Amino acid sequence: MRALSALMAKVSGWNRPMLVVAAAMVPVALVAVVGLVVDDRVLAGSPIWLKPFKFAVSIAVYGVTWAWLISLLHVGKRLAQRISVGMAAVFVVEQALIVMQVVRGRGSHFNVMTPFDSTVFSVMGVSIGLLWTGSLVLTVLVLRTPFADPATRWALRIGSVVSLAGVGMGALMTSPTSAQLDSMKDGTFKGIVGAHTVGFEDSGPTMAVTGWSTVGGDLRIPHFVGMHALQVLPLLVLVLAFLATRVPALASIVVRTRLVVVAGVGYALLVALVLWQAERGQPLTGPDALTLGALAAVVAVVVVGAVVSVVRPVAAAQEVAVG
Repeated sequence: MRALSALMAKVSGWNRPMLVVAAAMVPVALVAVVGLVVDDRVLAGSPIWLKPFKFAVSIAVYGVTWAWLISLLHVGKRLAQRISVGMAAVFVVEQALIVMQVVRGRGSHFNVMTPFDSTVFSVMGVSIGLLWTGSLVLTVLVLRTPFADPATRWALRIGSVVSLAGVGMGALMTSPTSAQLDSMKDGTFKGIVGAHTVGFEDSGPTMAVTGWSTVGGDLRIPHFVGMHALQVLPLLVLVLAFLATRVPALASIVVRTRLVVVAGVGYALLVALVLWQAERGQPLTGPDALTLGALAAVVAVVVVGAVVSVVRPVAAAQEVAVG
């Protein structure tokens, strides 16, 4: 009971707008789950309620993360507070439009079939631009904050930059495909501008849970993987801190910081790899020899870096300076 009270007291100091929008996504996700069960409609090859469910979960995780991060900032807290209000509003607008289009049985992204649909997509495009700009400012504030723990400092620095890049990758999906450009010229345009999939139609076969294409490259993969670097790397810090009480080699904060940096570099390389794979029109489930070779190289870099981080001696002076 004391632990729960302590947790609630700590969370109460987190950024309120981000916490509110994260909490608001919980009932939206539950409604989407019900929709997945009772509504058999399919849009672009996936259950129609899958998109609002995925967005609700992603927004909730993103909101909680930034609610925590903003509470840690040493500089620009007032600016961050104002930006958080704007970003929370953007999240609400984005999710409301997605749900509204699902209820109407229409696509929300890339859909310009009617003037109304086109307006919805335009509003969503502006919203994403505002979200990225807000994330950029918050990322700069994170980079300027001197977090005392060096492992946490590097996890947040690398994670926020990679996450910002991941959010920006969403813009890659909004450009019309060559087939769409041709259809605009020959009069067969179907009212769709942009696509998730490279080298295949969005309506093709997809993975069961994620909805990612199994026949073409899918730009949602680097977008997703990149965005959530801001959760993965701080979680790694917690895991390493937990293991440090049981594994003597991890007792040094210098060693744990080195491992976080290596993991951050490896994560950034992984994002670049899945982006490269998607842009080549290759599904995540069907990597060719070139992709597998690149993945092996990334794994080798991480493994070698991790081994060197652990076995390399730690000078006492360096321990004091970093810690």
